[in-house]
Amino acid sequence: MVPLSKKILMQFKLEVTDIKSSARAGEISTDHGKIETPIFMPVGTAGTVKGVHIKDVRDDIKADIILGNTYHLYLRPGLDVIEQSGGLHKFNGWDRPMLTDSGGYQVYSLSDRRKLDENGVIFQSHIDGSRHNFTPENVMDIQRVIGADIIMAFDECTPYPCDYDYAKKSMGITHRWLDRCINRFSETSPKYDYDQTLFPIVQGSTFRDLRKESAEYIASKGAEGNAIGGLSVGEPHDMMYEMTELVCGILPEDKPRYLMGVGTPANILESIALGVDMFDCVMPTRNGRNGMLFTKNGIINIKNEKWKNDFTSIDEEGDSFVDLAYSKAYLRHLFIAKELLGGMIASQHNLSFYLWLVREARKHIMEGDFAVWKNSMSERVARRL
Repeated sequence: MVPLSKKILMQFKLEVTDIKSSARAGEISTDHGKIETPIFMPVGTAGTVKGVHIKDVRDDIKADIILGNTYHLYLRPGLDVIEQSGGLHKFNGWDRPMLTDSGGYQVYSLSDRRKLDENGVIFQSHIDGSRHNFTPENVMDIQRVIGADIIMAFDECTPYPCDYDYAKKSMGITHRWLDRCINRFSETSPKYDYDQTLFPIVQGSTFRDLRKESAEYIASKGAEGNAIGGLSVGEPHDMMYEMTELVCGILPEDKPRYLMGVGTPANILESIALGVDMFDCVMPTRNGRNGMLFTKNGIINIKNEKWKNDFTSIDEEGDSFVDLAYSKAYLRHLFIAKELLGGMIASQHNLSFYLWLVREARKHIMEGDFAVWKNSMSERVARRL
């Protein structure tokens, strides 16, 4: 097996570690640009951040990196279309760094229409019922075609709750699949004119000994970055934090740590304090499409009657142009009238807020007062307005 550290050119520079927590500020360098950490990655499941133009993701939300989904892109539009276009960057017009997950979580969510064994997973498409096979090898090939800067190893995400024996067996499969991912990744080359980086994923459910074993195994691979999977799947927040803290204490300090699928603003702040550098979650856009707005002072359900005649700006302290361009009353009207623009505005606001939150966290880490700021902000962002 070729060590990953000898094949990968992505760089991570750790700049500051907070003296009163494990929070870190750093910088990831890729061929598509730099990513300042901590960072939140807007989710672009099917090659698009739902309801938001690429120009606004870049220039208004100011995202450093976005995420694409291997499972969904493989099924639609399909690899032929993506490859003919020159990769997902050219297909969707995003010229900054991109990450793709491996499809493992989507396969996990298809538990009633998939069969998993040592070789991989046979599953039925949610679109037309057609049968497909994901293996560690072809998932690497698929992500080569999609062309993200950072690609994820193929893993099994265990559900919660999960019994110990299943979690242990699943972790073993994830580790063996990782070795096969590394072999395939090491014997292939990028399809386009830039480098790609492979991140392994720590599993082990909510069992401390399994998480420790998995983190040590992943750390031993020498990857240029590492991910923590299998959390934020229904377990209590305190348990998620406990597992995150344990794993962050084992994964290398000089490599970025990515907590997959997390979460609320308060979850993100607490996880930054535990040493996490990268986050993604559908919450800002999914909840935005349902009328929930995250702000610096708390959570707004814009569909509530109380906003019907409120002609103040959506968020006087917001950073997005939508925050001052529209009133709460107008945004509520759009939702009540079921106008598509309502979900688009709310999604753009929420993503802008999430990016503000991680950048503000970075600023306070750099200034040395992150812990005090985090405790105050965690209370503020969780309030219901």
